[in-house]
Amino acid sequence: MAASPLAPFTEGEYRADAAPLPVQQANWQLPRAGAEGVSFIEAARRSTPSVVFIKALAGDEYAPTSYFDLLFGRRSGPMAASGSGVIYAEDGYIITNNHVVEGAKTVEVVHQRRTYKAAVVGTDPATDLAVLKIEANGLPAINLGRSAAVEVGEWALAVGNPFNLTSTVTAGIVSAKGREISFGKGLFPLESFIQTDAAINPGNSGGALVNSRGELIGINTAILSQTGSYAGYGFAVPVDVVRKVAEDLIQYGEVQKAFVGAEVIDLDLNKARELNVKADRGVVVSHVAQDGAAARAGLKPGDVIVRVNDIPVESRGQFDELVSYYSPGDRITLGYIRRNQPQQTQLTLTNREGNTSVLRREVFTSQTLGADLEKISKVERDVLNIPQGVRVTNIRRGFMRRLGLEDGFVITSINETPIDDPEKLVQVLSRLKGRVIIEGVNTKGVKGYYQYYF
Repeated sequence: MAASPLAPFTEGEYRADAAPLPVQQANWQLPRAGAEGVSFIEAARRSTPSVVFIKALAGDEYAPTSYFDLLFGRRSGPMAASGSGVIYAEDGYIITNNHVVEGAKTVEVVHQRRTYKAAVVGTDPATDLAVLKIEANGLPAINLGRSAAVEVGEWALAVGNPFNLTSTVTAGIVSAKGREISFGKGLFPLESFIQTDAAINPGNSGGALVNSRGELIGINTAILSQTGSYAGYGFAVPVDVVRKVAEDLIQYGEVQKAFVGAEVIDLDLNKARELNVKADRGVVVSHVAQDGAAARAGLKPGDVIVRVNDIPVESRGQFDELVSYYSPGDRITLGYIRRNQPQQTQLTLTNREGNTSVLRREVFTSQTLGADLEKISKVERDVLNIPQGVRVTNIRRGFMRRLGLEDGFVITSINETPIDDPEKLVQVLSRLKGRVIIEGVNTKGVKGYYQYYF
């Protein structure tokens, strides 16, 4: 009888005179992780009560199921999304993913068999985060860790509701940090995810990634998969970013995003040779905005930024993450290399309008056009190289849908009339007849136009 991989002994192998095998004491203890030796059981016990189930309904509109919908548990028919959330504060603030509640008219939160109606406090598509509020007190808020202290190779647990299976815990390790996966939305998406091999599936979105002490280190957001189900890698928004976004949304309803006034790219061997730079890590300044923070700090294209406040810069994703911890008006110290000479400068971060004041998002909702309209910022105008524009979002039943405009399209002019204000856009469209040309920029930054006849 041939040996099987599952059966190490075969017939005829045992001999009565054979020497006994050395006896080893069996160790049936659960694996322990972390410096304090906290078991998975304790980590799960501490974190599971802080994770909720979220159901979002977008009314009775029919929406076809797409690959993205399958990936994150959305369904056709009465458009719905389900996912997970994490209790951020005991008085009812909950963090989840923006894509879980995006477009929802009604959001429900289920916690310990109780169902609450939730209000959306604010969303941030750039980080795919959203904050909800339910009317409750004394909730078990999760303990926050520090994603900056997370090490590759340490244990991580994903807590959520995959496939509507509530309170599910899976274990793995942190397999990478600062991972870029081209997932975020908008011109300034944050691309610096914690990568884990803890199993994450549809429904885990918005759930907790915790360390061996049960502390939150990230919000589970995406998976890398060809099928829509777990295939080895999941990605979480780092908790240091989550904390900043959540506090801004709760306090202002808008993320007070900080800008350095420059664009950067990764430094690789080819770029280092091209610039004749001896540095082997950092980011290269590729563009400096006129009159922006970087320009005022003396930075120039070709400079290689290697440190932010004494923290070494490894990649563009990490650089963006480090900057995202700060607010407009904060001062940071940048270490950089110019002509192979190390230099240093202080830079005062600005907001999207190029100043340091607190900004609140102003969205004009047009029932006639069936869309939300928003004037784009100075920073966006600089990046897109346009003098003005109004972004069209949340397109629903109405005129804009009939025109076939894509969500996120920036209208810069209509029949050569500059569009720099949402109300002006409505007025111009309401009185046009005959041939109409709408010029603008799509979500990929490509300029073009739409042509219609009325």
